[in-house]
Amino acid sequence: MHRKSLLAFLILILSLATAASGTRQTSPKPPTTTSPVVIQFQLVVRHIMLKVEVNNSRPLSFVFDTGDKVAIVDDECAKELGLKLEGQIRVGGAGSDFLTGSFVKESTWRIPGLKDFSQPVTLAMPLGRLASRFGHDFDGIIGSDFIKQFVVEIDYQAHVLRLHDKDTFSYSGPGESLPIQLDGQGHPVIDAEITPLGGAALKGKFVLDIGSGGALALHSPFVTEHKLLNTGVKTIRSIGAGGAGGQSVGQIGRASELKIGRFRIANPTVLFSEDQAGAFANKNLSGNIGQRVASKFKIFLDYNHERIIFEPAANFNEPFDRAFSGLALIGEDKNYSRFRITDVLESSPASEVGLQPDDLIIKVNGQPASELTLTKLNEMFERPVAYKLAIRRGDQILQVTLTPRKLV
Repeated sequence: MHRKSLLAFLILILSLATAASGTRQTSPKPPTTTSPVVIQFQLVVRHIMLKVEVNNSRPLSFVFDTGDKVAIVDDECAKELGLKLEGQIRVGGAGSDFLTGSFVKESTWRIPGLKDFSQPVTLAMPLGRLASRFGHDFDGIIGSDFIKQFVVEIDYQAHVLRLHDKDTFSYSGPGESLPIQLDGQGHPVIDAEITPLGGAALKGKFVLDIGSGGALALHSPFVTEHKLLNTGVKTIRSIGAGGAGGQSVGQIGRASELKIGRFRIANPTVLFSEDQAGAFANKNLSGNIGQRVASKFKIFLDYNHERIIFEPAANFNEPFDRAFSGLALIGEDKNYSRFRITDVLESSPASEVGLQPDDLIIKVNGQPASELTLTKLNEMFERPVAYKLAIRRGDQILQVTLTPRKLV
């Protein structure tokens, strides 16, 4: 139902990583070009997925994430490819758990079509459990170490990244350039302003988190300090939220406005975090701005000049009017083509028609679920349309009509 910050999670202590690895890896100089290199991407449950090769491997699926720093590969994928692994490191994120990974030695990754460029793969982490929540292979992540080599233009409308020469790039357009700070983990932090429903504007520092599938997540210390869940604002329980650090808990509601530079975004959906540990319990930040807001812009990540340019896209004025089904889903099997319900929100369209955790969706409006993707299914269930579902529950086949609706 609400894929909040599946990737807002890798809070890496890179000083420890460097000390433990014993050597400092450097990246080759990026290729110089007068015109941008265009890289196609696939949008998977609102995350940017790129095709990547590691040591001339088969094509792998890596997520592009401003909430990450170094290149990370799934540990099972690393073993399949025969990568050299050494030592251990613990990594946490959204949720309170930690993952244990290894350092990767003498391996590099590259994007096909981006000539004369590669970077080290630094860590191997157990990312496989996130694949079912994406309904797609999840082989790794790239972040700010890559971004710093270019000015990276994210065009959500065209589903492309454009990689501009960082030394010669010059911007002219209707966008606004906002200063950023890169925190110790390489995440871009901007100043923004959130206005709660019925309240006064609150200034804060927010990570622009492309690896978050939500709109806006407010960290639990910020929520507590400003008593944002004590104002009578209507909320629903967040389901299906989390990252490498496990499940994340909180309430979904709305704010009156989010202001980024001169841009005012009305009535965004908000995750009011209740986490007691992990990324969303960070008292040094107010929150994370995710893909549902970012995709209203064409974004230029210009880390070398400590700025991000926000240029409004054609969909900028579209309202946050999504419907909610009340379902959290995962994709199973080799092709992620079997869809299992993992949680059902109380007093929601899903609970009202009797859907239960562990039910399998086998048909939607007569179409076999195996012909759909988790991304497509989630998009469908955000529209207030009646769907006839065939459900497998044990040995039973049930027929229900699910009609998502606006809940907050």
